[in-house]
Amino acid sequence: MADRPHGDQKGSLTSVQPSGPMTPDLPLPARNFAATHRILLIVFAASVLVPFMCLCGYGYFDFQRRVADANDVIDRLARVGVEQAVKVMDLNEAIGTRIIDLLGNGDDRAIRARERTLHDAMTEIGGGYPQVAAISVLGVDGDLLASSRFYPAPNESIKQREDFREIRARRPKPNFSLPMLGRLTGLVIFDTGMGRSAPNGAFLGAVMIALRQDYFRSFYADLVSNNDALLIGLYRDDGGLLARYPEVRPGTNPAPNTAFVAALASGQQAGHLRMRSTIDGVERYLSYRRVGDYPLYVSVGYAHAAIFAQWWPHLMIVASLTALPCVAVWLLIAFSLRRLREEQRAWERWQSEVGLRLSAEAASRHLQRMGALGNLVANVAHDFNNLLMVVDANMSLVRHKGFRNAEPEVLAVERAAANAETVARRLLSVARKQPLKPAPLDLATWLLAASGLLHTSVGHSIEMRVDVPADIWPVFTDPTELELALINIAVNARDVLQPGGRFSIVCENVRLDAADGHLAAGEYVRISLTDSGEGMSEEVRLRVFEPLFTTKVVGSGTGLGLTQVLAACEQAGGTARIESAPGAGTTVRLYLARYVGPDKAVPPVEPDRCASDAPATSCSVLVAEDNAEVAAAVTAVLDMFGCRVQTVASGDEAWQTLQAGATFDLVLSDIQMPGRLNGIDLAERVRATYPLQKIALMTGYADELGRAKHLHVPVLPKPFDIDELRALIPEAA
Repeated sequence: MADRPHGDQKGSLTSVQPSGPMTPDLPLPARNFAATHRILLIVFAASVLVPFMCLCGYGYFDFQRRVADANDVIDRLARVGVEQAVKVMDLNEAIGTRIIDLLGNGDDRAIRARERTLHDAMTEIGGGYPQVAAISVLGVDGDLLASSRFYPAPNESIKQREDFREIRARRPKPNFSLPMLGRLTGLVIFDTGMGRSAPNGAFLGAVMIALRQDYFRSFYADLVSNNDALLIGLYRDDGGLLARYPEVRPGTNPAPNTAFVAALASGQQAGHLRMRSTIDGVERYLSYRRVGDYPLYVSVGYAHAAIFAQWWPHLMIVASLTALPCVAVWLLIAFSLRRLREEQRAWERWQSEVGLRLSAEAASRHLQRMGALGNLVANVAHDFNNLLMVVDANMSLVRHKGFRNAEPEVLAVERAAANAETVARRLLSVARKQPLKPAPLDLATWLLAASGLLHTSVGHSIEMRVDVPADIWPVFTDPTELELALINIAVNARDVLQPGGRFSIVCENVRLDAADGHLAAGEYVRISLTDSGEGMSEEVRLRVFEPLFTTKVVGSGTGLGLTQVLAACEQAGGTARIESAPGAGTTVRLYLARYVGPDKAVPPVEPDRCASDAPATSCSVLVAEDNAEVAAAVTAVLDMFGCRVQTVASGDEAWQTLQAGATFDLVLSDIQMPGRLNGIDLAERVRATYPLQKIALMTGYADELGRAKHLHVPVLPKPFDIDELRALIPEAA
């Protein structure tokens, strides 16, 4: 029997099935779907991030390029505006110089005396220039002495005006006033004034040329092609606004604390700024340039929003064109991910199917090997039983006839035959061919009665405890097989326990609501046999139910003990499991199906018996047995009972004998015989053809016993006691 190992075996406390799971003989090919999934996700991320980063890079550099282009545009426009302003200011300066020369060193009275001449001369000098609104000659106190626009000149004075004071202070340099609405002309103008000085440096007055603001604004509008995104203006060096496009309300000037005003005040020749205008709130890129040596600047601005408005749609078009192949790649990746999931599911199903197929093939090969081993064991046990039948029959005859001083030897032979019978019974039980005699069993009574034998098996130095509840369910099993199973477990426990060890047997009712491994859902009685030994390793635990597997030293174990335990449980509608861990002992759990039939087994009808030694001389018996020695032994016993015996070697011969008209009180046939008819076939034919004919079977194992039970034919398991045979003879008499 397969016994538990001694000593330091290692394992874990787990429940195992009676036979371990089959593993495929061939390794399944590997597929790393997780890695492929990660690669596809990385490709997807790259297909998103790379185009996005490229688009961002393109958008950034495209915007910067547009800003650079805008700066180039405003630089060019600023240069054009400066050239125009220089020409106008140089012309103004020439006009003013010419008029100053015309005036000479005349005082206010002299100039008034020449007003008519001066009016005509100024009209001729400045009348042909569209930017010139009027030319005026002012006296020492700011009184208007002569004008190119009016004659006689109206009585006006600008003595209190700041620009007049600036002209007096800055002479001979020109001065530029802020824009104003001319009272006499009705136009928005700004004046350029040049002071007159006497040879001794005394202030003689000023010549002022009024420039039309709309002239500059019109020029600027033409210069930028009326593009509202562009701003161009003429400024004084203190930030005062002289002319601007787009037009603003007169008197509007930039805030004095802006970077633009600071840059103009610093006297820089040119520069660039990005700022939000304090006049209209628009953020612009600005280019400013100084107008020659004049305290004037031309500034050109490009609205940031206009650049963005041109850049953004272009970027969206580029993004759309870029997104087309990206979307195609994303759809392809999504399709690949979906196909990968489907392939993974199919792969897993295929792996499962291949694993099941390989496992089934391995299990089939294992079952074939076990079947071959079982057949070998059964055949050996059958032949062994035949030999034991001969020994038992002859020993019974010797005992019946008196030992004649050979009693010790005969008893020794009987003991050896009994031990051999036990081994044969184990072999047949492992092969599942042991003739069984199942019956309802009350474990509360039976197990307590068998505890003495179990205690003897485990040894008196071991503490044994039996716990059987009074309400334990009955089971339907062969008591002999169950007793043998418990003894096998007890003997195994004895081999691993030290004196003082503990061995316990606990019964309990269990109900399984769902299938559990090899157990169907239902009600079972669980018998747990636990020892306090060293336990066993996982590798050993998985093999303990295999036939012929043992860890005992050679000659001390057969490897059939736990295999018989499993067979006995399965034949009773249950199974066996084992739990063990190093240092935690071992527990064998037996599951037996609950019996739900009548409370007590119906006792078999005992045949009428003749006197113990009275020969049944009127009884005729036909014995069908292919083993000549067994046939001779059975014949000798029947002869002793006074029966007339005829022997045949096969079921075919027995049937032919009956067909020939011979009659017998009893037909006794072996089950396994050569020829077309075995014992069961013979019994079926006899029952069908000769319903009143008494027939009994004998066998060394239990193939096709279901058919025999269906026929209600008595079956004698080999080796059987001669009293069992004698009980059949009166039935045939």
